[in-house]
Amino acid sequence: MINVKFYLDKADKSKRSPIHLVIRQKDVQVKVSTGEKILKKDWDSKNQIVKESEYSHKSINKFLSFLKQEVEKYFNPVPHTHFTDKKVKEKILSLVNSRKVNTDVKIVCEDSAEYESKTKTTFVDLFAGAGGFSEGFLQAEHGSRYYDFLLGSDINENCELTHLARYNYQLGMDAEFLRQDITEPDFLENLLKKLKSQQVDVVCGGPPCQSFSLAGKRKKFDKKDDLFAHYLNVIRILRPKYFVMENVKGILTKESGRIKEMILQEIKSIIDLKEFHQLIHFLAKLRIAEKERTFTLDCYNLRMQFESANEKELEKLREGFIQIIENKFRVLTPKIADYKTSKTDVNINTIRHGFNLLKRSKELAYVRKKVILEKAHSDLDNDFFSETFDSFLTAIESDSIIEQIQSAFKNLKPAKEYQREIAEIITALEIYNYSFEECIQGLSPFVKALKAEKELEEILSHIRLYNIDQPFVALASNYGVPQNRERVLFIGCRKDQKLIKTVPPTVDLKEKVTVFEALYDLDFVSNDDEKFSYEAIDLKAKYNGVTEKMKSLLKRRTIDGKTDDKKGMTYAEWSKKGRLNSRFSNAKNPFYVRSFEELENTLNHIVAPLHNHKTSKQNEDVVKRLEVILNAGDYDVAKKELKKIGLDSEKRNYNVLKPDSQSPTVMTIPDDYIHYSSPRALTVREMARLQSFDDSFVFQGKRSTGGNKRKFEVPQFTLVGNAVPPLMARAVALEILKNIK
Repeated sequence: MINVKFYLDKADKSKRSPIHLVIRQKDVQVKVSTGEKILKKDWDSKNQIVKESEYSHKSINKFLSFLKQEVEKYFNPVPHTHFTDKKVKEKILSLVNSRKVNTDVKIVCEDSAEYESKTKTTFVDLFAGAGGFSEGFLQAEHGSRYYDFLLGSDINENCELTHLARYNYQLGMDAEFLRQDITEPDFLENLLKKLKSQQVDVVCGGPPCQSFSLAGKRKKFDKKDDLFAHYLNVIRILRPKYFVMENVKGILTKESGRIKEMILQEIKSIIDLKEFHQLIHFLAKLRIAEKERTFTLDCYNLRMQFESANEKELEKLREGFIQIIENKFRVLTPKIADYKTSKTDVNINTIRHGFNLLKRSKELAYVRKKVILEKAHSDLDNDFFSETFDSFLTAIESDSIIEQIQSAFKNLKPAKEYQREIAEIITALEIYNYSFEECIQGLSPFVKALKAEKELEEILSHIRLYNIDQPFVALASNYGVPQNRERVLFIGCRKDQKLIKTVPPTVDLKEKVTVFEALYDLDFVSNDDEKFSYEAIDLKAKYNGVTEKMKSLLKRRTIDGKTDDKKGMTYAEWSKKGRLNSRFSNAKNPFYVRSFEELENTLNHIVAPLHNHKTSKQNEDVVKRLEVILNAGDYDVAKKELKKIGLDSEKRNYNVLKPDSQSPTVMTIPDDYIHYSSPRALTVREMARLQSFDDSFVFQGKRSTGGNKRKFEVPQFTLVGNAVPPLMARAVALEILKNIK
């Protein structure tokens, strides 16, 4: 057992004494400076701590405690015969010097002459989470082009903490962060303030999409379902050259593909206001040529004006649109119903009151948002409440209101001579609810009558601001990620940019990175253990009999996973070295903090080579259960044995990782996975490796959470599981750099 103590050495000219660490084990004694200095009066030698009279006592005591813990953990298992002065000093000084480098005042991200001559391509990361897109974009470089990070945004505190720690403190960038719900009315205003009129070339992001997922139960009126619209609203305002939307595969089949088509329609409905006058002039030509359906064309013209209006103007235009329809109905009413009926009939009341509701679309949207948030907060799903809440939410949507008005007209059974006017009113209501693309389709009969199809197509090519091909499924393992994670990507390309239809794989089937390559060098933790430094792995001792087979899985690769025996490095070596470009060669050492308060004082940072490598404390029964499943190689196969020995579990699934293949999709719960060689769950760092995060990327704040807290907390495991794999993001970023003008 070693003995670790601290003492004060001789004071310097400023009367501050260096704090030294002394280690004793039998006849060996080693002294090392901790790099900290205090006044003698501020030292409590009995309790081995700095007194509160020293203003930085909290941060120094935290560091001394960390140092003592690491030294004891590292040297206690070491026989005193191997306990050398040199080895001890190397270990302690590595931790002391790492901290000293980080607390020195310096600007770490200064563009060198090399980068001053290159072209910056700016990007913004919405729904940023941990920063998977941001990492991938900052790794990408092509020719003379590289990316500059302007702003990240998310709703959660720990996302912001992790962002600030990585990009502002560690990399020294001046990237902004906006922590706000994108659906709030002043989100865009605050976004533009933070961007300070800087041009945004690329916007990336993955609006949360649990309700679209094939893996979980789908929910109706999930608060995350309408975030696409808000994301696209940002695109309308920022007008980037490219934008990328990432989502789960389930989005392609949701509601028989209608959701996907709706998203594509919305993207094609983003218009170039500078060219919009062409369409208005064209509609005027149609109006002159049309003899009979003038009211319908007037409605199309008014609806098109919605596209160029700001929020205040839009509210007035919407109300004015419904008022025109209501006026037409007011003239029609005496023709189809006597005075008494017009005042008491439920159908006529439904029509009138429906108009009132449609004129208050802004107020109803606010009510809808609040009810959806309350539904989510109270976890209303699969109960007697959810159907009632969903029925109400359905009832106040404009689609449902218009349907009720249509039904009311049918019930009135008007005389034949008035049916055309009623049809015009119903068509007008449909036009009110149309997207831009649906309006274009609806105008088709008028355009054909004038034989002006080519003219309209030419105008639309000028007006549509973005082109997009079909969304495509990207498999993470095709881009050097050791994980079979499928994600759908929508890549919108501004009309002055080259269309990007897909992102080519960077590795072929035989080159894919395996789980063993990603994790083998981290396999030195045991149950209820935490490591802050790397340790050597003896493959021969660990895999006796199959050493050569395991070694054969290790391949030298380029940064994106392609095999390169001459100049390449292993995946683990890339993870340790880091994949960021040379612009960040002066980045500070990785560090961990629990809060914003700790982040602001660099002396509070826990600086070490390795972070997020902590295992859960699992009891004997859990370890034995995992061992049985690991030996069986499959949970379903192991269930019979588990039941036999009384260790069966209600847990739905365990995934045993296969060392020679890729992992399944990394989710947010570590207990879902069993390490390929040890009966334990994965650490945050191991999950991050499977996602292709560099080891220098530290996930901050709480490690995990549970129960209802999962609704609003985003701890480390959730940050990792929800992230876009950086290497996949890097491939997307490179493809854009190759094509951007």
